[in-house]
Amino acid sequence: MLRISNVSSGYSDLLVLRDVSLEVQRGEFVALVGSNAAGKTTLMRTLSGLLRARTGFIEFDNERISTLAPYQIAEQGLAVVLEHSVLPRLTVHENLLLGAYRRAARDRIEQNLKKVFSLFPVLEERREQIATSLSGGEQQMLCIGRALMGCPKMIALDEPSIGLAPAMVSTILKALHQLNQEGLTTLLVEQNVAQTLRISKRAYVLESGAIVLEGSSQDLLANPAVKSAYLGI
Repeated sequence: MLRISNVSSGYSDLLVLRDVSLEVQRGEFVALVGSNAAGKTTLMRTLSGLLRARTGFIEFDNERISTLAPYQIAEQGLAVVLEHSVLPRLTVHENLLLGAYRRAARDRIEQNLKKVFSLFPVLEERREQIATSLSGGEQQMLCIGRALMGCPKMIALDEPSIGLAPAMVSTILKALHQLNQEGLTTLLVEQNVAQTLRISKRAYVLESGAIVLEGSSQDLLANPAVKSAYLGI
């Protein structure tokens, strides 16, 4: 469903990603893990259309999306959830409604609201609150919920667990696992390596802007290099 082929990207004169390639098949739960400053957010910004790939290309659902604007990529059905992306002056309910602008979602607003509130009941309790009044974990739930309002074919998330308490991390990762079990193709980008590898099926390891390892998540959990570099074993 998603193919990133030999993509290089960066900012001004700074090249952050170098010839990155990865694939996510329909229905898969794939992880991209790496330490801070490995280039994970740069990859996600490139995937979303906020940055242009300098080399290589990105395909989604058999269409080239490398040159599309962010709203066009979202319209294709690829929902990219970046860090700290709530709309701060709007309520929870208004944030969620804005996620339904995609044509495929406009006649399913009430149905999708029920789904989001079922997945994250706290959002229904806080639906009239301003988004920035939520805790960090609740804001992350709101970002995920807003993405789901658009009836995406695939969701890609940039470090949804960063800065959150362990209990909140578990809640969010459990929700992502449930969504994938229901058929939503998922790419999870994280530096929380152990928990991410435990819920994903395949994974890639990104270091210094390049893919250095790939394979089944279980194999990577058992890999001595991964244990030493990321798990402290």
